[in-house]
Amino acid sequence: MQSRRNIDIAPSILSADFSRLAEEIQSVERGGAGILHVDVMDGHFVPNITIGLPVVKSLSKVTKLPIDAHLMITEPGHYAAQFVTAGAKMVSVHVEADPHLHRTLMAIRSEGGLAGVVLNPATPVGAVEEALYFVDYVLVMSVNPGFGGQKFIPESIGKVRRLRQLINERQLNVRIEIDGGIDRSNIETVVEAGAEILVAGSAIFGTPDAEMAVKDLKNATVQWV
Repeated sequence: MQSRRNIDIAPSILSADFSRLAEEIQSVERGGAGILHVDVMDGHFVPNITIGLPVVKSLSKVTKLPIDAHLMITEPGHYAAQFVTAGAKMVSVHVEADPHLHRTLMAIRSEGGLAGVVLNPATPVGAVEEALYFVDYVLVMSVNPGFGGQKFIPESIGKVRRLRQLINERQLNVRIEIDGGIDRSNIETVVEAGAEILVAGSAIFGTPDAEMAVKDLKNATVQWV
């Protein structure tokens, strides 16, 4: 059995019913969600447009869960710190999108946020090797970013394992988050590989009962908690 870890289920509101978003958030809170995942897309870095700063600010008023803003945008350095100011506790940026990654990560931290770096499926772990010293978490994309409801990419498990080994070897306090196609069929495998923040969208909000869906996912990770 793996050593005890802090495992969080992070429902992704991208899959929620926006006409009753406050209710949906209350439901996952009752289910025991630990983090609220918010996908921010600009139509440039990824082929979709979602929400921005005003919605994050509004969400921070209706939930006690820490908001995890995943920035899928070009030039994230211009906006990352603003998301902390708007109410996000966690802000992650793509290594593929930011040539000045260290500066952006430090800006997030300077505002009091937790800084994360994101890896697309085809981006190797080595791309964030030096950034590990300046982040609080690494987000491994297990689908290509831009749309919800995609199929899990199995090779992501090996990436999580390599990342966990690298973090452990350097004795760093860095959590691993995984996002994309996470459901009851693979959640135990990704946790065993080293993931600790589990983003799930359609596996939660695509069910008749989001509260029970969160509880089910949490129950699947109980042996590590």
